Amino acid sequence: MSTRTSTMSALHLQEDALLKLKLIGYWVTTIIVTLELLAGGVTDLIHRPALLFAGDPVVLILAKLGYPVYLLTILGVWKLLGAVTLLMPRFPRLKEWAYAGTFIELTGAAASSAARGGGMGDLIGPLILAVLTLASWALRPPSRTLGVLFPGRRTGVGPS
Repeated sequence: MSTRTSTMSALHLQEDALLKLKLIGYWVTTIIVTLELLAGGVTDLIHRPALLFAGDPVVLILAKLGYPVYLLTILGVWKLLGAVTLLMPRFPRLKEWAYAGTFIELTGAAASSAARGGGMGDLIGPLILAVLTLASWALRPPSRTLGVLFPGRRTGVGPS
């Protein structure tokens, strides 16, 4: 085997290992975010404690933040739909919306808590989940991305 062939084989193996690590990272972050969306959606819809079995009921948390209770129904439905969207194959544009909505909901929760004088414990959870949401989005395999929205113009072609 020549040196060139062995170098190319090593590079190919490294590339395969990197792709596998990326895929593992994608699924780990996606499962964590999806479980949070599922648990949060159910919790919001049934108005149970924030941690399903412990903590303040979500109704009290929302009241403390100054939001109306009906917001729980809206958030609960969208969280469940977002969780399903992130797990199902295809529909890359819908996935983009699910990621955006999840990120906005999580950063909004942190901002609302900060505005009402919440402690670091109230901020860290949503912010960590927001980072995991970004990681899941960034690590998506090509089959789950939109691809290029606006392909570049070919050179030599005048304005259209």
